[in-house]
Amino acid sequence: MKPIHHAAQQGFSQAAELYQQVRPDYPNEIVNWLKQELQLDQSSCVVDLGAGTGKFIPYLEQVTSDIIAVEPVQAMREQLSLAHPEIKTLDAYSTEIPLSPQSVDAVLCAQSFHWFANIETLNEIYQLLKTKGHLGLIWNQRDIEVDWVKALADILQPLEQDTPRYHSGDWKKVFEHQFLFRLESVKVYSQVQKGTVEQVVSQRLLSTSFIAAMTEKQQLELKQQFEQVVYEYTGKQPQNEIEFPYITYAYHFKKI
Repeated sequence: MKPIHHAAQQGFSQAAELYQQVRPDYPNEIVNWLKQELQLDQSSCVVDLGAGTGKFIPYLEQVTSDIIAVEPVQAMREQLSLAHPEIKTLDAYSTEIPLSPQSVDAVLCAQSFHWFANIETLNEIYQLLKTKGHLGLIWNQRDIEVDWVKALADILQPLEQDTPRYHSGDWKKVFEHQFLFRLESVKVYSQVQKGTVEQVVSQRLLSTSFIAAMTEKQQLELKQQFEQVVYEYTGKQPQNEIEFPYITYAYHFKKI
């Protein structure tokens, strides 16, 4: 059993409710991706691994009702159960999932795989999946081609330290020397999250694991910094409406 990274355990425990409220949704095209790329339908059994507060569940529910959410952080699980009381949840690590071998059609990791990108996890997913089962990895990423978004990213970067992140690319290393999964396709989608600057910029960034683990004073200073950057680039105040641009990456792997 590998312990949960301290930034995830502390940050997500403290900010689970904020995470549920301010994290962006996923693009609607993801539902077709689940059906067409992963070949899922109403008879499919799927595992949402590292399910967090259940942000991805509404997309899975448009395909199947046979969903099992796996999440080891209690505060996140509690938010998930509040939002989706119909979903079966498991308190488990990615390396020790208490389900029968070859019982699952697909495992989905939305905004989570970078936290447990190790060969033990791949082995566990492999033995859970049916023959020719599917593994889907999905991430929403800030679109840093937009100048003010890049300026925000530049503030965040030195604060990350050793926190696992999608954009570091470290999660890909586990796929380099393994014969369990084959990459079938990568799809890229774009979307915007609409709301006030405070909601979709400040509060969203405060829900980031390593920031949520900071002191209240540090978080307040960062919030002011974020809002100052947005004002300098766009002229928008915290209560003004803004569109925060995201790129969504969807990776489809198939069990060999």
